[in-house]
Amino acid sequence: MSEISEAGVVARAKMGEAEAVGLLYEAHQPAIFRYVWIRLRERQAAEDLTGEVFLRMLEALPRYRSSATPFRAWLYRIARNLIIDWSRRAHQGQLAALEEAPANSDPASDPEHKVEAQLSLEALRGALAQLEISQREVVTLRFLAGFSLHETAAAVNKTEAAVKALQHRGLAALNQILNQEQVVP
Repeated sequence: MSEISEAGVVARAKMGEAEAVGLLYEAHQPAIFRYVWIRLRERQAAEDLTGEVFLRMLEALPRYRSSATPFRAWLYRIARNLIIDWSRRAHQGQLAALEEAPANSDPASDPEHKVEAQLSLEALRGALAQLEISQREVVTLRFLAGFSLHETAAAVNKTEAAVKALQHRGLAALNQILNQEQVVP
């Protein structure tokens, strides 16, 4: 959904149009679910929290202002806040790094490719788990969720300069971690 058409759909949803709310759900639910699942590592909890994100969206939609935050970043902020609350309740404040999300591989591909892709995904998960929480969050939003710098800053409630710094440090740390893992003693 383009930003222009999304703005129109959001405006219609703010007026209570059920079809517009459905379009927003269909457009954003898969990505929100993946983001939540990556953070929680529990499928059932991720499904529940994803539903809660959209319930909170409905409750807060009349107060949403597009001039303050892009809609997608606003949704991710809702998801982020719910994840933090859930993690505090369930795990005494410890946030999970990445989950067992299925790799985006072609089901018709050969087994060797599947194993290689899974090993790469596991290496990335392990490396991301070693990052500082704020760096991991920025890297995940920027490169796994495809957020722009502006959207990431809005989602994590930081300045763009702070996001750039976290991204730079996070990528440097990831590079170092992944390079260390490739070295055989």
